[in-house]
Amino acid sequence: MQSATLAIINLEGQNHPTTVPSGAIVRVIDGPLDGNRLVDVAWNGKTVMMFTTDIRDRGVWLENV
Repeated sequence: MQSATLAIINLEGQNHPTTVPSGAIVRVIDGPLDGNRLVDVAWNGKTVMMFTTDIRDRGVWLENV
């Protein structure tokens, strides 16, 4: 990610906001990146949800990471 970005993490059945820091590498697990919806991503050994617009606007595509 090129800049810090909001993510949602589920802890014990409750959704909590967290921040994925600038420079973090995330991997989209499920869903296309169209529209403005939440998709599951892997980050730092956890599964979190991020908005597709944030990933498109603040991310950089890396091949085979």
